[in-house]
Amino acid sequence: MKRGVRSFVLRQGRCTPSQKRALEDLLPRLGIPFADRFLDFAEIFNRTAPVVLEIGSGMGETTAQIAEERSDTDFIAVEVHGPGVGSLLKRIDERGLTNLRVVRHDAIEVLATMIVERSLAGIHLFFPDPWPKKRHHKRRLVQADFAALAARKLAPGGYLHAATDWPDYAAQIDTVFSSDPFFEKLPARSAPRPVTKFERRGIRLGHPVADLLFRRRQE
Repeated sequence: MKRGVRSFVLRQGRCTPSQKRALEDLLPRLGIPFADRFLDFAEIFNRTAPVVLEIGSGMGETTAQIAEERSDTDFIAVEVHGPGVGSLLKRIDERGLTNLRVVRHDAIEVLATMIVERSLAGIHLFFPDPWPKKRHHKRRLVQADFAALAARKLAPGGYLHAATDWPDYAAQIDTVFSSDPFFEKLPARSAPRPVTKFERRGIRLGHPVADLLFRRRQE
């Protein structure tokens, strides 16, 4: 998939000393380097299990909790920002999680280049950057081409679970995936998840939180 406008800005957030140490010491062991080749999930996790890819894991608290609770599933978290990657690496190490690994790179390029088609059991997209100004909506991740890419990478029966606290972005996500012939909408209550830091902030600001769940159709 050719990249045009990116859905994120690389903010120069300062890493704490512990996050910096995690990037230096833990990323080589717990990270997956970006490369122009498909990943072998069984080789990475030393087992055969369903694999879920999370796009934008933030500081990693929700990601680590989900991985800990779903030990029968393997997770790949994709995040570009150094402090968030460092924080998640620390959580993986402290909790001894063997079913969670991190890629520090653009998620679209990871999906397009490193993920075998029809190989994912699920995709998590929790509170992506809403780009609230109308002139910036073109930067939003969820567009028709993203839905098409997700459909190629999800196994039939696999799911995409998105959450946002911006109503117009929720409507856009709903429209995009409902319009794609490879997806069918499911009740969001069938995919519970922990509350995220961004969600708590949105709730404090009075933003309604929407969860949207779609299943890749069988062919």
